[in-house]
Amino acid sequence: MRLQRFLARSGVASRRGSEDLMTAGRVRVNGEVVRELGSRVDPLVDVVEVDGRVVTLASTPVYIVLNKPAGYVTTMNDPQGRPTVADIVPRDPAGLFPVGRLDLETTGLLLFTTDGDLAHRLLHPRYHVEKVYHARVQGTPSPEDLDTLAAGVKLEDGMTAPARVRLLDPGPPASVEIAIREGRKRQVRRMFLAVEHAVISLHRESFGPIRLGDLAAGAHRALGSEEVAALWRAAGSDV
Repeated sequence: MRLQRFLARSGVASRRGSEDLMTAGRVRVNGEVVRELGSRVDPLVDVVEVDGRVVTLASTPVYIVLNKPAGYVTTMNDPQGRPTVADIVPRDPAGLFPVGRLDLETTGLLLFTTDGDLAHRLLHPRYHVEKVYHARVQGTPSPEDLDTLAAGVKLEDGMTAPARVRLLDPGPPASVEIAIREGRKRQVRRMFLAVEHAVISLHRESFGPIRLGDLAAGAHRALGSEEVAALWRAAGSDV
């Protein structure tokens, strides 16, 4: 199989993260540094190392959902010493990583897995996996504002794709549900700012077919086999 797929399936990182490790010269196969992204390995024969540590295919992938509280950085290690989501999810198995990010003050559903293949598909724009957020915003968006958000707004990195938007409570401050199929940095906050209704608080309710339900803030749970299968279907595969 391709080396970056092997690394992703072994739980080292997502597919994109595995490619970054390769190009940085941190991956060796049978003692030789391999940077070429098209390289292939035989998992039964070749010895693969990342930063000098031998890695093998994960026998049983792990899938976890966390209800992220505010104040935690979405990374497993923060050089600045800030609280991270790694502090509130299991340390085992090795190779567990978050699927995408929620910014520091955003709360709600965050997926973790050791399955780099699924993570890659869930984050790839080709598969348009929907994420639903509840936002409290300054003022009360007008019907025209909601229509603009739904149709797509122009941000500094281009137009956003169409979204589903509905007003839950006019407030003020208003409560708005918004469902997007992209994953740009701080996208929802920037979208509301574009229609002059700054976000006060933001909470992710669902990621594809997975919902938080009554999971308490800071708590996590393993996904069931039916939920994992539903995620694969949302990512365009029945595998």
